[in-house]
Amino acid sequence: MTEMKKVSEMEPDEIKKAVRDAYSKVATGENPETGIISSCCDEPAQSQSSCCGPAPEAAKITRVNLADALGYDTEGMPISATESFAGCGNPVALASLKEGEIVLDLGSGAGLDMFVASKKVGEIGKVIGVDMTPAMIEKAKKNAKELGITNVEFRFGDIEDMPVDDNSVDVVISNCVINLAPNKGKVFQEAFRVLKPGGRVMVSDIVLSKPLPKEVSDEVVTYTGCIGGAILDKEYLQHMRDAGFADAKIASKAGESIHGAYSAYVTGTKP
Repeated sequence: MTEMKKVSEMEPDEIKKAVRDAYSKVATGENPETGIISSCCDEPAQSQSSCCGPAPEAAKITRVNLADALGYDTEGMPISATESFAGCGNPVALASLKEGEIVLDLGSGAGLDMFVASKKVGEIGKVIGVDMTPAMIEKAKKNAKELGITNVEFRFGDIEDMPVDDNSVDVVISNCVINLAPNKGKVFQEAFRVLKPGGRVMVSDIVLSKPLPKEVSDEVVTYTGCIGGAILDKEYLQHMRDAGFADAKIASKAGESIHGAYSAYVTGTKP
């Protein structure tokens, strides 16, 4: 049996492949952790809390009811839209979306955030989802068809190199995805590029209050599980500022784990 590489030994493309493979299994239901989420709320060796709340409660959360636990209104949503959900917050709730706006969802998965956003922007608005996992895109398309939602568009692509025009969107949202990108600075540069002047970014993500132990950050399973790739909150905000965002800040935070990982709502504006 071939020993799996450590994250520190992997090239960026290898890390992305590991992430793609992991979330393909989530999309198709092949995840061996069937039913129990293996993302932000399933950090190894935790004993007191997780990114989604106290450990005893988080242990009961499945992918199907995670969206409800995070405050989503899932009434009328098909199970297929929630069973592959792996977020750590509800960015749409804080994005103050307006009718007619164009929204970009980074790492859109099975489409739950897109479908909620589509109701807010209305028929004259539009929601674009970018995801690098073909199985997720196919699932999202099927979900949109089942729901009869027509103001959404799904694009295969890398959030470090987005298939989106310059100055073309009003709002960028993302839910527990940027931590999975090897080059987070590039993600924010791309987000800045595609936003119109005055546009805003509103994301939920996992960040750190202190450095992770090497044995946690170097394991592929913790990286694909939204923990190993997380960076210090100060570093995260600096990437945003370096990209050009004004007023970059952590608007709120939730449940810090024993390793210092927590779920943060992060905002910023393109001048």
